[in-house]
Amino acid sequence: MLTYDNPVSVNGKHSSGANMAATMNTMGPNPNPKPINATVVPVTPNNTIAKVNGHSAPKQHHIWLVTGPAGCGKSTVAKHISTALNLPYIEGDEFHPKANIEKMANGIPLTDADRWDWLTALREESLRQLAAGAEGVVLTCSALKRKYRDVIRVAPYYSHDVVLHFIYLHAPESVLQERVGRRQGHYMGANMVHSQFSILEPPTAEETDVISLDVSGSMDEVLREALDKVLQKMDETASS
Repeated sequence: MLTYDNPVSVNGKHSSGANMAATMNTMGPNPNPKPINATVVPVTPNNTIAKVNGHSAPKQHHIWLVTGPAGCGKSTVAKHISTALNLPYIEGDEFHPKANIEKMANGIPLTDADRWDWLTALREESLRQLAAGAEGVVLTCSALKRKYRDVIRVAPYYSHDVVLHFIYLHAPESVLQERVGRRQGHYMGANMVHSQFSILEPPTAEETDVISLDVSGSMDEVLREALDKVLQKMDETASS
């Protein structure tokens, strides 16, 4: 079981209200989808990712975690960013154990206990690919609760040249239910959208590593805005 007693650092800055609780209590429902307002990889003595094949790694390695409820377009947005930046793409759903997939296929919501190993596996796979030489990775994960996002936020502790960004995709529940209802052959049914909204904790203003994106519009608009925001954030990070 994962336990966290200290505040998590958000890209090098302590989040004043970080709640890294040791308990795994289920939070109350929050219907508003909009934001409000381990395996250790090889590191150098300076705690940065080691050289790969004799070549120095880039100054910073970005993990772009595309997050949000079912139907928001996580995979589509993540694949677009991955292709545009020529970065590896990690599909979070593929890392769910069989038991999790069976529960979701039968309309049974996952518990916190169901998610911990999954979240840890996603974090470790991201770091593994960076250690293998990738300049960054693009990852999908619903990360519906603050404490789920905090599990991934541990990644920069393993290497100080890793910069983590969440891309939070949001839209009204009715819009996402309609989209999921049109899917064919996916284990996630439309009824799971409501269950995810019932536990959703939209990112707060103090979660400064989050890029928020309304996905109610057309997919072309969403993809264009998502990439623009990623490129802008990369420029800001490089100049800081």
